[in-house]
Amino acid sequence: MIKRSYFLVALSIFFALVMALMPLPISAEPFRPDWVLLVLMYWSLAVPHRVNIGWAWITGLVIDLAMGSPLGVNSLTYSVCIYITVSNFQKIRNFSIWQQAVLIGLFLTLYHLLQFWLNHFLLDIYFSPHYLWPAFTGMLCWPWIFLLLRKYRRQFRIR
Repeated sequence: MIKRSYFLVALSIFFALVMALMPLPISAEPFRPDWVLLVLMYWSLAVPHRVNIGWAWITGLVIDLAMGSPLGVNSLTYSVCIYITVSNFQKIRNFSIWQQAVLIGLFLTLYHLLQFWLNHFLLDIYFSPHYLWPAFTGMLCWPWIFLLLRKYRRQFRIR
């Protein structure tokens, strides 16, 4: 039963990774939500004893390898966001879905700012305001991701 639930969580993260790597038109690319981080945040809220910083670190390494970014940047930023989520999961669970969406938007903004800061030192990139659009679109996607994954979790009895 435990191995099955780990497999089902990993499967949902895999599908989020596929959505993150799927090509989009150039005009829509700046608005792509951070699917993998949103799915990790859901699982860290739903089953924090199973999905925690270790999952975030490993998933971040996979994202780094898949996207060709400097190794460890996504791992560190995912781990920071998931640490904050897991350490406050009881409070966040009590919020309405729209309040959670705003809070998730703040976490995504923190993720993008941390990622920019690390990339600024490693790759010498400069900040642009459109860099935070995925945080806004991720905030808008959160209610649907939450409801979809909650149905998935209940249907397959992931605990």
